[in-house]
Amino acid sequence: MDLLAEAMREAIRLITTGDSDVYGITARTLAVTATSTLVAMLIGLPIGFALALMNFPGRRALVTLANAGTGAPPVIAGLAVSIMLWRSGPLGWMGLIYTPAAIVIAQAMIATPIIVAVSAAALMALPPHLRLQLRAMGANDAQYLWLLAREARLSLLIAIIAGFGAVVSEVGASMMVGGNIAGETRLLTTAAVVEVSRGHFGTALAFGFILLALIVAVSVVLTAVQQRARRT
Repeated sequence: MDLLAEAMREAIRLITTGDSDVYGITARTLAVTATSTLVAMLIGLPIGFALALMNFPGRRALVTLANAGTGAPPVIAGLAVSIMLWRSGPLGWMGLIYTPAAIVIAQAMIATPIIVAVSAAALMALPPHLRLQLRAMGANDAQYLWLLAREARLSLLIAIIAGFGAVVSEVGASMMVGGNIAGETRLLTTAAVVEVSRGHFGTALAFGFILLALIVAVSVVLTAVQQRARRT
């Protein structure tokens, strides 16, 4: 109990005094996870639409692959990106290993299957007659996709939230491709692991509290958007 109380006091001190390292890691975490979620969204939503609305050879296999990807260990994505970006790998010449860009790539690989699977399922769940009605009303391709997206907007938002949740709490892949370098690639999750290994429980708790606050804040914003969309 004494250790926990001391750790709590240290965590509160670090948060309230505006420790530059703590807030620097927080800003980097938010930037990296937001970027990776955006990349996953830009890739995953079009694929999800294609899987839900088009018939083509291999479609069922791709749906199965996306569903399997939602439960794949994040370390697999980290390993794949490490092999590709390592100095002796096929993309090693780009010099991205142990950079924030490498973490974004790995996290996007983790979030993309989730967004694909959830968005495809959401669009497949729409009433079958809706598509026929939209086409019968003369909607062009752009209008057709927009109206379907509007109808499934709450589920599509859940897909994005799920993708963000998967990457903001991820540790293994980020450490594998980012190296957890202080001032460069250290995130809240990886920093907490390092501080625990050093016995600095107060600092680790501070990172944990900030991470929870970040997740709650993003969830509150997205839930507000979701509720607003429900009323329109």
